[in-house]
Amino acid sequence: MRSVVLLLLGAQLAYAGTHSLKYVYTGVSRGIDFPEFTAVGMVDDGQFMYFDSNSMKAVPKTEWIRQNVGADYWDSQTQGLIGSHQTFKNNIQIAMERFNQSKGVHTVQRMYGCEWDDETGAANGFDQYGYDGEDFLTLDLKELRYISPVQQGFITTQKWNDNKAELENYKQYYSTQCTEWLKKYLQYGKSSLEKTVSPQVSLLQKDPSSPVTCHATGFYPSGVTISWMKNGQDHHEDVDLGELLPNEDGTFQKMSTLRVTPDEWKKNKFSCVVEHQGKTVRETEDEIRTNNGDSVPIGIIVGVVAVAVLLVVIGVAGFVVYQKKKGFKPVSASDDGSNSSART
Repeated sequence: MRSVVLLLLGAQLAYAGTHSLKYVYTGVSRGIDFPEFTAVGMVDDGQFMYFDSNSMKAVPKTEWIRQNVGADYWDSQTQGLIGSHQTFKNNIQIAMERFNQSKGVHTVQRMYGCEWDDETGAANGFDQYGYDGEDFLTLDLKELRYISPVQQGFITTQKWNDNKAELENYKQYYSTQCTEWLKKYLQYGKSSLEKTVSPQVSLLQKDPSSPVTCHATGFYPSGVTISWMKNGQDHHEDVDLGELLPNEDGTFQKMSTLRVTPDEWKKNKFSCVVEHQGKTVRETEDEIRTNNGDSVPIGIIVGVVAVAVLLVVIGVAGFVVYQKKKGFKPVSASDDGSNSSART
């Protein structure tokens, strides 16, 4: 089998540029074996705190947050998220009524937070909602008003936009307080967040007639680009790019699948190009790793299984992720006039 060239290209320094603080809330209607409410806090896409309605307790997920905040911090987080849990339970029922639904599994989600560029000082905030995988509400901070792309959200926007005091509070939080917390967290986790770990890259194929997947895993920070080349030229056709997914150790993984016929693969020279920060590594494989032999290392097997498990969980929860400039954009619903949440 012809050799495949894997290129790992360098990028800019890991710690320079744009940083983000994001909170993602997910509420699920009853009927499945999944917490009714979960909350995840992330700095630069790495999880640092977690809460769910089963444990009813906010907990640290990194050593740097565990070592730098005390019990009062976690008590405050827990109390705020218990309140958000109740809000989300109410909002699921309201949203189901709005959409004329009486049964089935439904989800509400919210993502809010801020970004800060440590080179230019530019900062911005974001607050986005949705329902069952579709956009529901977005806070326009320039206009200082909520907007909705669906008729079912108009009542909510009217209620929330009439609350001028609350809008001013949000403006203050997203323009100042959120960024202050982000800078504090970056300082807390400086030694960990500054680290750079290069990805392990492999080409995987179930059998000779199956699509070929370029799998990059174990890298940090999260910024990575996977692309394909055909005979030295950029190739964009028949490519399916997967979502960025977290590993248990705090690193990330991502996949890109190329769907070409065995004959086209044999007659051309395809290469997978993975761009990550810090280093340039060139690796050549004599054959694609398949399920037919013992050539797939255990680390790759575990990584692929982890991806499959996580995708099942994400699918069940209805966790929709949009890879945009502001990071991933989840969805959620809301409309009893309450949009409270823990904001630290």
